[in-house]
Amino acid sequence: MLKVVTFSSIARVCTFLAMCLLLNTAMADVADEKNDIVRINEIQNLSDRDNAEALKQLQAFKEHLSADSSYAVRLELLKVLFSLQYSAADPKSAKATIDEYLKLAEIHQDKDNIALANIGKSFSFMDDNKPELALDQLNKVQTEHGASTNPEVQMRLHRAYGAVYQGQGKFELALSQLLEALRLSELQPRRKVEARLYGLDAVAGLYISMKDPVKALATVQEAQALSSLANTPKTFSTLLITQGLAYSLLSKKEESLASYQKALKLGIDAGMPGIEANALGNIADYYLIAHDFKNAELYARRALKKSDSIEDKINAAIAKVNIGFALGGQGKITQGAEYINEVIHFFEESDSKSEIEGILGELATMYEDAGLYKEALSILRRQQKLSAELFNVGRSKAVAGLQEQFNAEQRQKQIELLGKENALKDADIKNRHLQQVVTILGAILTVMVGIFVFLMYRRVKKVNEQLKQVNTQLEFHAVRDQLTGLHNRRSFVELMKSRVALANAERREESADNPDCLILLDIDLFKHINDTWGHAAGDSVLTDIAARLKKSVRDSDMVLRWGGEEFLIYSPKSNPTQITRLVDRVLRAIGDTPVKVGDLQIPVTVTAGFISLPFSGVPENACDWEKTLQIADMALYLGKAHGRNRAYGLARLLVPYEVAMPILERDLSAAISAKMVDMIEVIGPVQDKAAHA
Repeated sequence: MLKVVTFSSIARVCTFLAMCLLLNTAMADVADEKNDIVRINEIQNLSDRDNAEALKQLQAFKEHLSADSSYAVRLELLKVLFSLQYSAADPKSAKATIDEYLKLAEIHQDKDNIALANIGKSFSFMDDNKPELALDQLNKVQTEHGASTNPEVQMRLHRAYGAVYQGQGKFELALSQLLEALRLSELQPRRKVEARLYGLDAVAGLYISMKDPVKALATVQEAQALSSLANTPKTFSTLLITQGLAYSLLSKKEESLASYQKALKLGIDAGMPGIEANALGNIADYYLIAHDFKNAELYARRALKKSDSIEDKINAAIAKVNIGFALGGQGKITQGAEYINEVIHFFEESDSKSEIEGILGELATMYEDAGLYKEALSILRRQQKLSAELFNVGRSKAVAGLQEQFNAEQRQKQIELLGKENALKDADIKNRHLQQVVTILGAILTVMVGIFVFLMYRRVKKVNEQLKQVNTQLEFHAVRDQLTGLHNRRSFVELMKSRVALANAERREESADNPDCLILLDIDLFKHINDTWGHAAGDSVLTDIAARLKKSVRDSDMVLRWGGEEFLIYSPKSNPTQITRLVDRVLRAIGDTPVKVGDLQIPVTVTAGFISLPFSGVPENACDWEKTLQIADMALYLGKAHGRNRAYGLARLLVPYEVAMPILERDLSAAISAKMVDMIEVIGPVQDKAAHA
């Protein structure tokens, strides 16, 4: 029997087909959005290695982006674009991008991204040398968005506050903010390692401003050890500049120059003209300190050319000052003074009196060195007058503020007295007068109680903030060994946790060709040293060995005191063919020269065990870092058993790891006897037997 197809049946079929079409379209849109965000994140990761190429790719991506792209894609694009433009020292484009980003967030009433955009705008004020405006901007963000639970908003807000306070010379406040930002970096949903790197870089830079090069270097070393987990030449270059500044403060001139030169190369290779200009300026300053005025002029002019190309007025002004002093050092006083006076005029236009005062002091010294005592005296008087003016202006403002506050209080008291007088005149009955008195007394009592509570609240809040700051600093420095200054076991365990997380996601392709390396070392006959020369001499031996180990390894390697007389070297991404040479270099660095303690010459050798991680292609879920280190420990004690002053290393497995590992984990000697593993022996330097007797 034929069934009649009605109009309603056709309609239902059409409706069903339409719904299927809409569902497919929605699923396709979701897939496109995910692919676009993945592509943007890939470009951001590229920017860590090559900012110029990443910026080029992101701009091309933006040009071909569909007009109906999702809000999430457009937002992520603008956020990353602003970061790349800022790193490329392109403030005009960065400002336009952050304005577009803010407008987009405001249209969608996205409070967290409105906050992030306004935090980004605060850095424009810092670049224009207007820290007060930057602070006002951040205070506005704090008022409107301070309660946000978004970890990125809180991290970037604390980091921006730290930068502003650092610029104002409020170092304790800056350190508190930057350490809190560092803690919040651990809560970021993605790029956690990069966030911590940026945080450590900011803390190290602050220590330079605080004239504490030792802490700055320690922080740089921690960041460099962490940078092995992420390919980030962008951050590594700024760390090198900070390292150079620290060396300069410690009067280690050649080390500072080497750091600046490495930063310059990275800035050029990664397409970051701001880093390039900064490095050139610091190299010029190095040559000024060394009184090599021709090279100082050469590098200062290169810094000026690069600063002008990116319209960086502040760095350009600093470069011109360096040119002026370099010319003055060459006897070209008139030419040098022209450059310097041009910069003074530039800072006068922005009323940067503190900058002018500092330049005048150096200019007076230049004139004095040239024998132009009359000019030097004139400049010195001008500097003193400006210093006095800065002090008097500050004092006058304070006095004016206090006077205005006093006048306002007097006017308020007069108003209150007139009110009371009128109230008394208008009062007709005694009861009303008494009621008024009671009301006034109640109000006064309420105010007094309120003032008391407010003062107590402020006191408790201040104490809590101080405790929080002290605890944060203690936590930050708890990763160092007190005697040697090396990293301790805790810091290595935390690093391994980060390494495992990263290894699972990003390091699989690199692990086979460039594995990490663990070298475990133990000082030979250390108890004999303590018993013979005393524990103070033993401590001196430990600190001297620590210093020699740090000089023997790369900047990216991590040296730590594992416990007692044991040390550990963690060498990430090591070339297997060079590990044996590294071990030999370490044995010779310690055994070739006795440790000098007062008038004593104490001969010292070490025995070591070394192994790669991952080992011989064994998956890390089968042989993690702890098992690997246990095997290196067995190799170390095998070296002790064969005469000390040597190192045994495991080159590779000769049988499948499923067969070798159960035996290797328990008894290394048995595994060697069964020809399951290929061993390497490195003999230390020959010792004078009489000296060891």
